[in-house]
Amino acid sequence: MNILIQLAHPAHYYYYKNCIANLQADGHKVIIALTTKDILETLVRDAGLKYVNIQPILHRNSKIGYIWDMFLREMRILHLCLKHHVDLLTGSTVEISSIGWLLRKHSINIGEDDAAVVGKYINAIAPFVDTRLTPDSCNNGKIENHSVHYPGFLKLAYLHPNVFTPSKEILSQYGIDATKPYFLIRFSGLRAHHDTGVQGISTEVAQHIIDLLSPHGQIYITSERELEPQFEQYRLHINPLDIHHVMAFATLYLGDSQSMAVEAAMLGVPSLRFNDFVGKKKIGVMEELEHVYGLTYGISSHEPERLYDKIQELLAMPNLREEFQSRRQKMLADKIDVTAFFTWYIENYPASATQAKNADEQFWKKFK
Repeated sequence: MNILIQLAHPAHYYYYKNCIANLQADGHKVIIALTTKDILETLVRDAGLKYVNIQPILHRNSKIGYIWDMFLREMRILHLCLKHHVDLLTGSTVEISSIGWLLRKHSINIGEDDAAVVGKYINAIAPFVDTRLTPDSCNNGKIENHSVHYPGFLKLAYLHPNVFTPSKEILSQYGIDATKPYFLIRFSGLRAHHDTGVQGISTEVAQHIIDLLSPHGQIYITSERELEPQFEQYRLHINPLDIHHVMAFATLYLGDSQSMAVEAAMLGVPSLRFNDFVGKKKIGVMEELEHVYGLTYGISSHEPERLYDKIQELLAMPNLREEFQSRRQKMLADKIDVTAFFTWYIENYPASATQAKNADEQFWKKFK
């Protein structure tokens, strides 16, 4: 089978990287189409994967520019589909659904954001979507009848223990001692379409966090936005491919990034997310991780005192790491190896959609 995978964000590379390896090992031809976005092209190139950059230049300085960019992507994906006789398309973009619909080819749209958060995206794919594949805690709104849910989290596609083993040796290359406490802080750029108007960690709050944490261990900051001069001393300079190894041994993760808070939870690292999403929109994945498994905590950016109290509460918790690793094991026992499921689902689509929709507990056990 000839399969086109579109990657439009660095996170998409991680979602698909192990599935790509499995599909290629099974003899399928995989065509990777990517868009210039942050470090995405670097990740794919460093992984040794062949790809086509369908949009090396972005024109998103206006609404017309945004529409023009989408039109260019659609035309180039259409060309790739015709050139390579593509049988199936998959990705997390509007183009995957619209071009699949145009060519009458199967398309699988994946994601983990609820319709309440990405309503504009859901509205855009609704006329064309074949299948949207999401965790069972995700609500897809008007396209629920086109949705297939699985018992897992999307980030387990690259952080499940079957596909990821953290390495202390990698940490030592950067001078990080995994046997001593350290804290990972993330400042997001909050520039995605669903981040409009969302506030995160201010300079004042960041300084207070550092003052609380610094007596207890080393601090490392990774940031999408420009750092204030006083925080540069904490900046983490590493290969982006190694960030999850650093995260896995951290004592605590804290940031205004939803995505990295989920990643920390997948690894059994206590995570605190501090932004305007908390309390405003119910995000299924975050709700489950917080209220069912106790692996992450959400605090509104209007309540910094609650954040400081929670940091101190966690620091005072006896056997903090052991407790959160135990919570992680409970989560993993309930969830599947998402890469194994994705591989099976793509290879057997569309019959797989019917089987997964009608699946019982016994069915999911084969993906544990």
